[in-house]
Amino acid sequence: METVIKRCLVELEKVMVGKPHQLRLALCCLISRGHLLIEDLPGMGKTTLAQGLARVMGLSYSRIQFTSDLLPADILGVSVYDRDRNLFDFHPGPIFSQVVLADEINRATPKSQSALLEAMEERQVSIEGETRHLPAPFFVIATQNPQSQAGTFPLPESQLDRFLMRLQLGYPDTDAERLILMGESGRGRIDQVEACLDQEVLADLQRQVNAVRPSSALIDYLQRLVAHTRSSDQFAWGLSPRASQALLQCARTWACMDGRTHLVPEDLQAVLPSVVEHRLREQSDHRGYSGQALGQRLLAEVDVVR
Repeated sequence: METVIKRCLVELEKVMVGKPHQLRLALCCLISRGHLLIEDLPGMGKTTLAQGLARVMGLSYSRIQFTSDLLPADILGVSVYDRDRNLFDFHPGPIFSQVVLADEINRATPKSQSALLEAMEERQVSIEGETRHLPAPFFVIATQNPQSQAGTFPLPESQLDRFLMRLQLGYPDTDAERLILMGESGRGRIDQVEACLDQEVLADLQRQVNAVRPSSALIDYLQRLVAHTRSSDQFAWGLSPRASQALLQCARTWACMDGRTHLVPEDLQAVLPSVVEHRLREQSDHRGYSGQALGQRLLAEVDVVR
């Protein structure tokens, strides 16, 4: 797995330099069979990273530009009457791809956002009384602007929980920004990104992840982390069992990406902020802005060994 991961990172660095940890987390999320949410200010490279990931995966993909006038039918598809055949033909929407880029997902209304709920959870959609299965594998890579930006509709907690990870890119450092200004990185180099994975290689990587088994001591550490969110009065609510499973799955993938078949606490610590911060809220946060430092605070307050 290490060789494949290194190739993927090299290709992704053609369009996103200076962010090795975020690129590694993004690959970890997708190999873990999860959906990825990339949140940051406009112009930070969210869409560029999403497009780069889609190309590296080597899977069929489509892009949906979320706007305030987007309708669920624009995402799922619609039946059109065929006069010659005297029947309705279903025209599938862009959701019927292996990788779906949901660009600026929080620019659409809640009604349109909800069109993704069933697809992300069940890998299927119900349209006009019929259940239609989506291609396998199926990933949603979504970008969104911060909730403080004008013209955004906050994603409800039920939809945020569908995303295995949330990443934030942040400003580039001086050297990385210089490369961007010189045209040696960024969206203009998307066409140079080569596919490093395909459906078979991805399935093989996921089988390797399934072979990683956590120790009893590591499970104890994970449970203490989760229990702290449920008992501490600083959190509005605690992590759910689905969040616990997400943490463990991402940690297993992280270990496998390092060529290990055993887990260490550092694996959990590396993925925890991206897995839990969009699932938690401070008790005093009445506006619904998830604290971006909650993950690090959680790690600092829970000892690795009891």
